[in-house]
Amino acid sequence: MNDTISAIATATGNAGVGIVRLSGDNALDVADKIFHAANKRKLVDSSTREIFFGHVRNFSGAVVDEAVAVVMREPKSYTRENVVELQCHGGSVVLREVLRLTFEAGARPAERGEFTKRAFLNGRIDLTQAQAVLDVIQAKTSAALTVAQNQLAGRTSQTIREIRQALLNSAAHIEATIDFPEDDLDEVTLAEVNENISAQIDRLDELLKNQSTGKILREGLETAIIGKPNVGKSSLLNFFAKTERAIVTEIPGTTRDQIEEFVNVGGIPLKIVDTAGIRNSSDTVEKIGIERAKTCAQRAELILALFDGSRPLDDEDAEIFNLLTDRNALILLTKADLPPVTTVDMLAKKISAAQVIKISLRDGSGVDEMLSAISDRVGKIDFEMSFVRDEREADLLRRAVNHLREAQQTIRLNVGLDFVSIDLRAALECLSELTGESVSEDVLNEIFSKFCIGK
Repeated sequence: MNDTISAIATATGNAGVGIVRLSGDNALDVADKIFHAANKRKLVDSSTREIFFGHVRNFSGAVVDEAVAVVMREPKSYTRENVVELQCHGGSVVLREVLRLTFEAGARPAERGEFTKRAFLNGRIDLTQAQAVLDVIQAKTSAALTVAQNQLAGRTSQTIREIRQALLNSAAHIEATIDFPEDDLDEVTLAEVNENISAQIDRLDELLKNQSTGKILREGLETAIIGKPNVGKSSLLNFFAKTERAIVTEIPGTTRDQIEEFVNVGGIPLKIVDTAGIRNSSDTVEKIGIERAKTCAQRAELILALFDGSRPLDDEDAEIFNLLTDRNALILLTKADLPPVTTVDMLAKKISAAQVIKISLRDGSGVDEMLSAISDRVGKIDFEMSFVRDEREADLLRRAVNHLREAQQTIRLNVGLDFVSIDLRAALECLSELTGESVSEDVLNEIFSKFCIGK
């Protein structure tokens, strides 16, 4: 018997509607203790899916809120358990009071991600789909949302299931040959198994190639804007954010700390970080900001290095050149609307491997070229493909590939079919852990602890 859990399922803050969600065997009984339908019917007498209008009352009979109760009986619910959603007014006080009443009525507080965890444990979704729920919630662009929805619909799960089934067929073939050695199928079996293993390794490698792209779509490409003071860093951040996110003045050193903003460039989420201007400074606070700017540049996956085209290069620019060595950097020569002092050719000679683009945020020249260059750095993305979500999934895929390569090595050495079977089973175990068919409680707790309470 599953105990009944309860949580506020909507975001904190005032809104038109707020939802308190219950799930578990006694969800309807618990809700009946505090919800009173206008038509006097009990929720436990409802059909599979039904909606009731009424009031939430405390145990003294006083009305707490006017509400709608949505009943979803097992297994036709998000968790495949009995679910009741009490749709109340969206004030934080009323929602907390309704939630408190559900606890008094017999529910317990839901843990982080426990509703989705129950959906997984009850077989409605697998582990890759469960994690995609979080990606849907946290998607920062429409493209990232498309990918997350595809994962939730089972695109990656389907790919893994197909690979797993193909390897299961080979394992079954081998084990049948071991059980019936008189049929002398070794040579034929090994050739077929080896060919199948190669095909599945190719598919797993293809998934692994998408790991960095999946991370970018989920977390954003960490992009550092660096340069001397007053080269246009904060103006560039404001351009990306389409709002006055950073203060822009002619006074050097205005930005003393990092300012972060998620922006959308051609469907790709960028985690843009505006940093303090890099220069020689005696100001203690500014020096801390400058050191953070350098650290940010070292960590960033893409650097947008700005140089003022209306001023000559100097020793402070030389320090910025040093930060760009062997880095994925795009050089922007700013203030192209002013008479040029530093040119594209001059910068290109200083940083021969980097792309240099002349831009003006005042008249918009060069902006389209800059956006195109940023998209090119990420590369063309097929948003319909399967993606590896995180390092845990990537590690399991790499381990599966290694086991399959060991199986092929065993075949080449002609050690014996039973050893090939052991390697195949080890690869299958990795894939089972990926989809959640075989996974430890500690791993599950770690995954679902990243969810919000109420999901």
